[in-house]
Amino acid sequence: MSIGQATAGTGSGQGYGSGTVVVTGLGATTPLGGDVASTWSALLAGKSGVRMLDWEGIEELPTRFAATIAVEPEEVMPKHRLRRLDRSQAFALIASHEAWRDAGFAPRDITGRASGEPSEGFEPDPERLGAVVSSGIGGLITALDGYRAFQQTGWKRVSPFTVPMLMPNGPVGHVSIEFGAKAGAHALVSACASSAEGIGYAIDMIRSGRADVVIAGGTEATIHPFNMAAFSSMRAMSTRNDEPERASRPYDKNRDGFVIGEGAATLILESEEHARARGARIYAIVAGAGYSSDGHDIVQPDPTGAGASAAIRRALVNSRLTPDQIVHVNAHATSTPQGDVAEILALKDALGQEAAAKVLITGTKSMTGHLLGGAGALESLITVLALREGVVPPTANLENLDDAVDLDIAQGEPRRLPDGPIAALNNSFGFGGHNVAVAFQRAV
Repeated sequence: MSIGQATAGTGSGQGYGSGTVVVTGLGATTPLGGDVASTWSALLAGKSGVRMLDWEGIEELPTRFAATIAVEPEEVMPKHRLRRLDRSQAFALIASHEAWRDAGFAPRDITGRASGEPSEGFEPDPERLGAVVSSGIGGLITALDGYRAFQQTGWKRVSPFTVPMLMPNGPVGHVSIEFGAKAGAHALVSACASSAEGIGYAIDMIRSGRADVVIAGGTEATIHPFNMAAFSSMRAMSTRNDEPERASRPYDKNRDGFVIGEGAATLILESEEHARARGARIYAIVAGAGYSSDGHDIVQPDPTGAGASAAIRRALVNSRLTPDQIVHVNAHATSTPQGDVAEILALKDALGQEAAAKVLITGTKSMTGHLLGGAGALESLITVLALREGVVPPTANLENLDDAVDLDIAQGEPRRLPDGPIAALNNSFGFGGHNVAVAFQRAV
């Protein structure tokens, strides 16, 4: 019997309903590594996951590189499963399996075959288990490749799995089925803020008493010629084709756009009572989240940073934190000329100049590229590890700091964080004017 089943016998059906939410498991597959450990070590070493693409006709595109996944799904999952999954869905399952095991839950067989023997480990009550896995774009590759097959060979060659493969809620659907989550499966879509917003929703699921445990994450797989052409047409991506590994350079005077990435990250969120009752390892406290919208432009951020500032202030209120408690920010920092500066303005406005000056900021997209809808989950995971390990990965490729950036940016080498009960923020902003800030506290 699970803890959720054992304690929900009051008739309320509310289980623990804890006000404190903690992180008990982490999982990832990224351009830096096929798991959390390899990704984290590469970040601390300042390595880049950006690579040249070798597609036919790639020379016609202004940008010919991307942060592609380090370990292909075929190396982890059998081909018979992958035929029914979009690439983004495979990433989400791989990351979620690692997070599930890391949380101390009974492992599932990623091959999709039942082992016949029960696995050792804790089994959460399915009725108290939720899933929130977001994607900003969903199964784009499935849609584009499927349409090409339709044009070339007719409708009978279109896969019967096409619709569930291209749905933006497909990743969370598969994750919820894989782990038997029945408290609710949700996919929030807010462009590059999607998975950060999803983490906030997961917090609310636990605080409201809907769930004791939530699988919360994000995934994206949109490195495709059409998508690259679309972003190139917007002039949003870097064109540093001679030095792709140095193209993503947040806060640098010579930054010229973002670098698209792919991958997934998952965090297991849990009520503190539930986690402690089962003796789980606690990585950090998920203190709260704040949201806002710019109401400014469908693509460009508000140059004053007003919307981002509002999200940060609301995250502090929701978390019951003061600006002085924030010692670190994993910034959105996409390496775009306008966005990087707007975020600095937002931090100074939300925290106050004095408190902001004491915050250590990093931009890890300089190494991972921009995972779009998966970015918030991955960067939240990195923020959790920074708090737990007491060290912040550097911002890579930062050689000439922009004159408008007058805060402390980690660069060159990893930087230490202070001891004690400190807190950190992860910021995520998306096309459409979506702003999300998630606050974490060190578990002590």
